[in-house]
Amino acid sequence: DFLILFFCLPVVIFNEITKKRLLGDVSCRIVPFVEVSSLGVTTFSLCALGIDRFHAATSPAASARPIERCQSIIAKLAVIWVGSMTLSVPEILLWQLAQDTSPVSGVVTEYCTMKPSSDLPESIYSLVLTYQNARMWWYFGCYFCLPILFTISCQLVTRRVSGTEKPERRGAKPSQCERHLNCTIIGLAIIYGLCTTPENVCNIVVAYMSPDISKQTLDLLNLINQFFLFFKCSVTPVLLLCLCRPLGQAFMDCCCCCCEGCGLDAASSDGSADSKLKTEMSSSIFFDKPRESPPLLALGTPC
Repeated sequence: DFLILFFCLPVVIFNEITKKRLLGDVSCRIVPFVEVSSLGVTTFSLCALGIDRFHAATSPAASARPIERCQSIIAKLAVIWVGSMTLSVPEILLWQLAQDTSPVSGVVTEYCTMKPSSDLPESIYSLVLTYQNARMWWYFGCYFCLPILFTISCQLVTRRVSGTEKPERRGAKPSQCERHLNCTIIGLAIIYGLCTTPENVCNIVVAYMSPDISKQTLDLLNLINQFFLFFKCSVTPVLLLCLCRPLGQAFMDCCCCCCEGCGLDAASSDGSADSKLKTEMSSSIFFDKPRESPPLLALGTPC
């Protein structure tokens, strides 16, 4: 999300104002690559979080769930990011910079066009051309239907399994943290679906009505779709901080700490204990850790 907002957004705004492409052909290839990679990361992250919530709801007991190791979490993140970037590689070979002269003002404008370069090897050129022909339905199936349907399915299956549990477990109601996590995943999926729906609808309409649509209309639709993506990238972190209270509290503590100059040597032992507790809460946002209360000590005499 931050890559989209701090790299892609300035390039798009600069292009719309000056009609010149910032960084030239490089931005024509990198911006679509980053945008599609962002959609892939969101898609696979929603799927991973849905599976995590299902395992949390169907495990025997909170104290019996092992703490997930850092290596396992890093491996999952690596699979999500490397997989998303690998699936987005054809975008680099698909786009290129083009120029056009305006018939009204006579000004030469630069724009990005979806056309594979003829300088590519024959085998790669055929693969990129196949990707271009199937891009609309691949985009719709992988980056829209998959995360929405997967999230809905995981939530329904989780509720189904939780409703058919044994009577001794049925009395244990889900904790407030569990409900917050489920609401967070549902909220992220809703925002993602609302912001990507216009682009998928436009892609399908343009694919079947492109001869009847002018270039100006196509550019306007593309710009609207990009700003929906920018809106999603700006709303998602705010929604995550608002719904995940431990994460939001940790973020506010970090902001206050930076403003007050926490680097100074003014922390007491009580403050360090509170920060340690908040760190443990924030580190268990999406991963369930067993919380066992210490045994009570017998104080006094038998009398």
